[in-house]
Amino acid sequence: MEIDLQHRPSYSLAIVRLASGERIRAESGAMVSMSASVNIETKAEGGIFKSLSRAMLGGESFFQNFFQANEQGGEVTLAPNLPGDITQIDLQAGQKLMVQAGSYLASETSIDLTARVSMKAFMSSEGFSMLEASGTGKLLVSSYGAIFERDLQPGERYVVDSSHLVAFDSSVTPAPRASGGLKATLLSGEGLVIELTGPGRIYIQTRSPQALINWIIPQLPRPSSSSD
Repeated sequence: MEIDLQHRPSYSLAIVRLASGERIRAESGAMVSMSASVNIETKAEGGIFKSLSRAMLGGESFFQNFFQANEQGGEVTLAPNLPGDITQIDLQAGQKLMVQAGSYLASETSIDLTARVSMKAFMSSEGFSMLEASGTGKLLVSSYGAIFERDLQPGERYVVDSSHLVAFDSSVTPAPRASGGLKATLLSGEGLVIELTGPGRIYIQTRSPQALINWIIPQLPRPSSSSD
């Protein structure tokens, strides 16, 4: 399987080239185009309960699409819902990655996806849960805006706004905290943030979907009041 990422970072597109018989799993609605030699199967991977937990806790679709090339091979192109970036993460044996709700795009079928709930990890607008990716193979995560990567050394601490966090290695320890004192927390617009302690790599998106929603809502036309 070969993956070519184009049009980064604003309107990223993943071109996935499949050899004969190769399969890739993708989030529902991610497919942009595909070769006629590629077959698509939609199913609740892992059974009803696992799919339900991924949907309710991990922010992903209950049903996922599996694309498999026939003997001729073929290509599938994938893109996220929001304009932004895609990055490829090659998971190694024993490595686990925590992915924020809504940031999973696609992966090889050798990657296992499980929703994890952690009161210790999060107390953010995104909730207390994330998607845990484990196994060996290629994983695609997406963002709103560009993806900024940072490697943390053992014991190094780094603070990220909760709505900007895309993913991080499971070796990184997250902890929610206030952005500053009472005044800063209430008036700075930052509110609660996540303090991450290394070692491990973290992935951050340069734009916030929540900030976009907060900007759009006041622009929406309001129903006019009429009097008799």
